[in-house]
Amino acid sequence: MTTDRAPLSRTDLAGLLTGAAQSVSGILAAEYPTAASRSYLHPVLGALSAGPHVVGELTDRLEEFMAAERRPATPAGLFTLASYASALGWLTESLAELTTAVDQICTRVGIPTEPRNLDFSATGDAEEEDGFDFAFSALELTAIRTAAQAAGLPPGDYVDVLSQSLLAASRITDACMEISSGLIEDAAYVLDEAADQIWTGGEPGGLPTLVRSLLARMEAAE
Repeated sequence: MTTDRAPLSRTDLAGLLTGAAQSVSGILAAEYPTAASRSYLHPVLGALSAGPHVVGELTDRLEEFMAAERRPATPAGLFTLASYASALGWLTESLAELTTAVDQICTRVGIPTEPRNLDFSATGDAEEEDGFDFAFSALELTAIRTAAQAAGLPPGDYVDVLSQSLLAASRITDACMEISSGLIEDAAYVLDEAADQIWTGGEPGGLPTLVRSLLARMEAAE
């Protein structure tokens, strides 16, 4: 016997999207204790540790939504499902890219390896530092040398992997901010009466924000 269920209200649907947005933005605030020997990974470890938990949490919420409304019967319900699924897919892909970037950094530094016994006054290191001295102040150079020594890396290598880490952190930050803001915009749209006109006439304005962003990127790549 099948029990008919009333469609979720717009408020409930908007709350689902808003909650997802908050969870995604929370990834950026996550902290993870970083040993001095791995300080070059500090920019990415918070997101790397929190991201999978958020994906699991959002997946559970999606399953609950589908259980409560197996076949979204309203345009707002369909819109919410498309927005949520797009956000979850985008986040999962972004975290996979972050994981790949961290793996490449770890390969670059040879983790796991025994720390090398480096002499930072050696001629080879001094010549290597000549290539980036101009970019840092004396105080910054001292901090780099100290951090590099703790990490068992030459200063030039340390700057290289730290730069890769910062770039990966920037990319996951941009992705999380775009996903979160898109979900917030879609939540506001669901609460508006315009949600009743979703997808009618094939107008792109009736598509979720992240879906439109994806379509725009695909067009730009062609």
